[in-house]
Amino acid sequence: MHPRYLSNTYLVAAQPGGEAFFVDAGGPMEPLFEAVARHGLTPTHVLLTHHHGDHVSEVPQILERWPDAQVLIHPLERDEIDTATSTMEAGQTIHAGGLEVQAIHLPGHTAGMLGLLVEGNLFTGDTLFKNSVGGVRAPGSTSYADLRSSIMDTIMALPPETVLQPGHTDPSTVGDEYETNAFIRVWRGLDPEGDEPCTALGEPATLVLFGDDYDGGHKAWVRWPDGRDDIVPGSRVQRG
Repeated sequence: MHPRYLSNTYLVAAQPGGEAFFVDAGGPMEPLFEAVARHGLTPTHVLLTHHHGDHVSEVPQILERWPDAQVLIHPLERDEIDTATSTMEAGQTIHAGGLEVQAIHLPGHTAGMLGLLVEGNLFTGDTLFKNSVGGVRAPGSTSYADLRSSIMDTIMALPPETVLQPGHTDPSTVGDEYETNAFIRVWRGLDPEGDEPCTALGEPATLVLFGDDYDGGHKAWVRWPDGRDDIVPGSRVQRG
């Protein structure tokens, strides 16, 4: 996990002495490079959930050591990263690290966000975190509706024991997030929507939910006067 951005980089392999792959590459990389050597692994792929800098900045470090590694990203984001060598489509199964990796489209935080499902683990990128959700104000984002659908219609449809490996901080499970995540509880109709007037991004809005975020701060679900919903950083909301 990057000490400043709290973004996760993963090293995945079926067994020692075989092939391996990275999920994202935000660094620091040295602990993972040491693990590669310790377990006698040969990295062949870098699978990118999306193009944001805190998830791709250290791809050149990987390619310096393993220049033949394939760097794959969704076609919609291929032009956003110079180090990508090819693309992976939603629904495609990639064979890497001695495992089968299924690419799942999770638009919202970015248009080409991909979840990566492998051996009962879903790498969620910046779509869903422990007790929080991704925002839809970052570069390349699409919409609140896309994010909600990606979480409720796609991720929450997986078995409850599926382990969620997020793009930032701690893991969780589908079952735990279904029961405890504040955003999901409101979407399920278990908890009520808020109606507190606020100012968000300098504009008048209604604060539907002021939830936790992965960094110890907050993520805000707001509703604009025209009825549109949005997920914005809690730091950009003024209450009262």
